[in-house]
Amino acid sequence: MQNISLSENISNYISNTFGEEFLSKYIEYHQSEYKPYLRISSFIDEKEMVNRLSSYEIELEKIANVPRAYRVLKGSEVIGKTLEFAIGKYYIQSLSSMIPPLILNPNENEKVLDLAAAPGSKTTQLAEMMNNRGTLYANEPNINRLKGLVFNLDKLNFVNIGVIKFKGELLSKVFENYFDKILVDAPCSALGIVQKKGEVSNWWNTNQVDKIANLQLRMLISAIKMAKTGGEIVYSTCTMTVEENEFIINKVLQNYPVELEEIELPVKSNNGFTSYNGEQFSSVVSKTKRIIPWEINSEGFFIAKLKKTGDTIANRKAEIKPRERELVSAKSKKIEKYLRELSEYFGIPFEQFEEHQYLFRGKDIFFLHKSWEADDLNVFHRIGTPFGLIDKNDTAHFHSLGARYFASHITKNKIDLTDTDDLKTFLTGGTIKKVIEQPGQKLITSRNLDLGTAIAFNDGLKSQFPRNMRTGEIIVL
Repeated sequence: MQNISLSENISNYISNTFGEEFLSKYIEYHQSEYKPYLRISSFIDEKEMVNRLSSYEIELEKIANVPRAYRVLKGSEVIGKTLEFAIGKYYIQSLSSMIPPLILNPNENEKVLDLAAAPGSKTTQLAEMMNNRGTLYANEPNINRLKGLVFNLDKLNFVNIGVIKFKGELLSKVFENYFDKILVDAPCSALGIVQKKGEVSNWWNTNQVDKIANLQLRMLISAIKMAKTGGEIVYSTCTMTVEENEFIINKVLQNYPVELEEIELPVKSNNGFTSYNGEQFSSVVSKTKRIIPWEINSEGFFIAKLKKTGDTIANRKAEIKPRERELVSAKSKKIEKYLRELSEYFGIPFEQFEEHQYLFRGKDIFFLHKSWEADDLNVFHRIGTPFGLIDKNDTAHFHSLGARYFASHITKNKIDLTDTDDLKTFLTGGTIKKVIEQPGQKLITSRNLDLGTAIAFNDGLKSQFPRNMRTGEIIVL
């Protein structure tokens, strides 16, 4: 049950817009227990993961027509504490939230932008749909939210993403007619998620809605300018208001070279409004879709798909501070020596490293798949994900995330932790008291999972499990 009552402002709006019967169901939805969903990574066997979670007494219900999506019927209190969750084998995400990426439907041959990416639910889904290949940019202007985004991208081991920190409504000053597909999951007044976020009632009013709608319109216009002619844009919100949804779509249809595309959602939905408070919209606005929370037992959402049909006027380009950045191939003189060392030490075929490109930040190395592209590296807050580092002896070592990514190709210097106490020590960054015949960096595995690296000494094994992933309880069975 919610601790915060639904405000009069929200009740009046819902009643005036959708009617008393709708309001009654909305109040019932607001007061009902939130049931989470999860999305199993496409990089692990789906049945295996369902079986693994059942050992935690987590009971799941498979969702029809939404790939790898499950409703959590039992065990919701532990789904964010499992070892599998800690290393990104599944993502906790509402069913409704999974729909916009499916409608955008990107592939690895397209340049794709997630304009408002944090905390990464839809970004990680897009990256998976692109098979961890190709070119995906994730933008987030708020530094605190951006940290959460980067954390999730790293945890799920993606090598096809560049992260940008820029105001979405101004990003068209950097990119022009560039992207094949753009997701605009815009900040909103959150009337679709009050069951989960009851605090919305404390601040919600129509003045706030108008402010948010102004930002949403500017963000969508920015996306239109950044899309190629023929490119597609999915606009979505987790709110119910017409001002933030149909009004926005109607305005861009009137003023920009876009058309609405027919979409069919894999869950029950309703067509968008074509009139509101005496104002008539274009009849094609009925092609937009509104998801009603209690009709699918998830959150309320609005989704529209636009296609850019003509050129847009170019913006004056933003000035981006230059940085010394260079992506290099595996056979570049700058990095080949280090990759050869790791190839020999861990038994990784060098060709696996040739499938990627690398970037140095001081002694730290980041990496991306070789298919990722960018015309200008200066705009990015971060490029790729941690690969490794060079020590004071000019020797290469894996970052835990880099080793995890290449783990299926590692044939030497692996240690499997079978003891539960040892595993707990590793996950908390401690030192395992253990006699090691051959010192050096090791890939650590346990429970048929690749976890990261540790440094072996003669009488111990020092964990290198990432510090930012040690927070909170991790259940070890």
